[in-house]
Amino acid sequence: MDLKSKIILIYGPTASGKSNFAIKLAKKINGEIINADSMQVYKELRILSARPLQQDYKKIRHHLYGFKNVKNNFSTGDWTQLVKQKILNIKKRKKTPILVGGTGLYFKALTEGLVKIPKIPINFRKKIRLLHKKIGSKRFFSELIKLDFQASNHINPTDTQRLIRAYEVKSYTKKSIYEWFKNTKSDFKKEDFYKIYIDYPRTELIKRINLRTKNMVENGAILEVKKFISLKVPKSNTAFKAIGIMEIKSYLNKKIQLSELIEKISIKTRQYAKRQTTWGRSNMLDWKKIKYDSLDKFLKKI
Repeated sequence: MDLKSKIILIYGPTASGKSNFAIKLAKKINGEIINADSMQVYKELRILSARPLQQDYKKIRHHLYGFKNVKNNFSTGDWTQLVKQKILNIKKRKKTPILVGGTGLYFKALTEGLVKIPKIPINFRKKIRLLHKKIGSKRFFSELIKLDFQASNHINPTDTQRLIRAYEVKSYTKKSIYEWFKNTKSDFKKEDFYKIYIDYPRTELIKRINLRTKNMVENGAILEVKKFISLKVPKSNTAFKAIGIMEIKSYLNKKIQLSELIEKISIKTRQYAKRQTTWGRSNMLDWKKIKYDSLDKFLKKI
């Protein structure tokens, strides 16, 4: 199997062993690893984002990890621009780029292109969100279909985020979000990629998540969040979405006990892993699914 000429993408739910597998693969095919996780870009969130360890960086060259300050927002568009340059540079050095992470939108933007929708003013977006809150999802969905019939074939009536986004795009640009999608294409060809989806059974994944959460809390996550709070990061910033920040904040304010803190972070992480799995099943139909216990077997075949 010749993977050296490809751009390798590795996706899977949180705690599925993606980073470890990527390192083993990189050693076999002379690869370099690029981050495709939206929280691992922040230097102040090393523990909460489960960023690779210092010894991992020594084994294999890593890119786009811990290089952004939490006070700065970092979008899918920002990542796409940087990652394209990283891929080209790695290829120039006759090495194989291996992208690993759990942010589905990053992979979608890279393989399908980034939708270039004009920026919608925040006040306009607030108005649409208030409308949704006022009339409820069911009626809002009906109003969206009147406005943009194409949405009826693409959006689940309970998917609040996508409903609001489709509504605001059509209202503001007078063009369906699905028309914008049609005119989008990747800078790379389909055959440039080799896409791996790590399939991990839910029961086993839950055990791993629970253990990892306990280890995070015991190994400095509380101190990390203390420092994060001291930076006075605006709540609207992307970094605030990191799982564990609000829970640890509650613990520091003595609203919850340590055992409750660990349980709350575990639950939130399990919910996130479920969303990642749902995303993968819906958007990654052409990816090669490898069961977690077959990863070593896959490496031996290369």
